[in-house]
Amino acid sequence: MHNDVEKILFTEEQIAARVRALGAELSRDYAGKNPLMLCILKGAFVFFADLTRAMDMPVAMDFMQVSSYGAGAVSSGNIRILKDTAVPVAGRDVIIVEDIIDSGNSLYRLKGLLKERGASSVKICAFLDKASRRTAPVAADYVGYVIEDAFVVGYGLDYAEKYRNFPYIGILKREIYEK
Repeated sequence: MHNDVEKILFTEEQIAARVRALGAELSRDYAGKNPLMLCILKGAFVFFADLTRAMDMPVAMDFMQVSSYGAGAVSSGNIRILKDTAVPVAGRDVIIVEDIIDSGNSLYRLKGLLKERGASSVKICAFLDKASRRTAPVAADYVGYVIEDAFVVGYGLDYAEKYRNFPYIGILKREIYEK
């Protein structure tokens, strides 16, 4: 499976260093608070686990699963909530933890939904940001790396439920996803 990767963008060591820095930044910004860390499944689960362990403060955790891709390589533009929060967000400082922002459509809708549900604040922490692909008016408040427009896998990111377990982030060869 590693042969399906054209190039490694970020090594395991680079990822770990950046996650530690994001954890320290969030700990500083939310000192004295108890934010609700909201992991967007499935892609963000690896980043979420590392990030919350890198935060030196109490945090509450919950999970949502939102889909706009299915098995494809391009967002359908529609959002479906496959798993909703178990913890009420009303009155909470919510930090959405996402693996990657592409078009931003899903996060734009999700952020609006959480505000409608009464969250005190909603911030976005994304490990990767493909800013050049943005079509929705949404931006991450905390970003690991801004990347080029490439199909990336590893560190929780997948293509058709494969490659999530790679310890690095790499660019998937075009012939893999254009079959």
